[in-house]
Amino acid sequence: MDEVIERAAVRVGGVEIPATAIAAEAQNHPAPDAATAWTEAAEALVIRQLLLAEAERSGVEPGERSDAQGRELAADDAKIDALLENEVRVPEATEAEARRFYDRHRERFASETLVEAEHILFSANPADEFNYSLAVGDARMAIRAVQADPACFAELARAKSACPSKEQGGNLGQIGKGQTVAEFEAALFGLSAGELCPEPVRTRFGVHVIRAGRRAEGKQLPFEAVEATIRDYLEEATTRKAVAQYLAILASQTTIEGVTLPMADGPLVQ
Repeated sequence: MDEVIERAAVRVGGVEIPATAIAAEAQNHPAPDAATAWTEAAEALVIRQLLLAEAERSGVEPGERSDAQGRELAADDAKIDALLENEVRVPEATEAEARRFYDRHRERFASETLVEAEHILFSANPADEFNYSLAVGDARMAIRAVQADPACFAELARAKSACPSKEQGGNLGQIGKGQTVAEFEAALFGLSAGELCPEPVRTRFGVHVIRAGRRAEGKQLPFEAVEATIRDYLEEATTRKAVAQYLAILASQTTIEGVTLPMADGPLVQ
């Protein structure tokens, strides 16, 4: 028999939220287990009820409203939207604030460095010490062959590589940071254009012979190119904080049973 889980009734200001509604809302909350999904759904519907009750109390007249995609909002959603518009005031981010953010996080606003990569993979499981050592030996022989005749790299890749890139002579195209395993990345980005890594590179996939191709260095984007994006980001962050604070005020004025709201990041249901 399936285990029956007894759940406490969920009420907001004496209004009960049906278990069937919570179960339906839980489908919108991916979670590691059913209990967590249920709790998140209950919290979301409690917040929704808080806002709807306050909209009714304050006599909000929403009129016709649309979402960000231009679709007309349902009546309750329109009331919530109008209430938040009236009660949560967020100042526009200034140029000075945006510039301070830019100066503190300049690394976020730079195009990434890209390096064209060629490699030959000798596949071996690191847990198999014997075969892994053989792969290291094969890689060393390949490195010596390329050092003697750089033009043979593609031919060697086609003949010996265990990577599908062998069909392109071992060429992986342009690689950015974070796109491959750390050992491969460290070796590749430490090479100059056209330079062959003089030692085999060991990864969990096996042993690699790596040669760097053309390198496109990242460039800092000017503040003017990202100012609007930064302002939008700052205003969105301020809005989330302001909404959480507003919800905390409403929750403190209302009896809530069955859940405890995480007021720092309330999940609005739209």
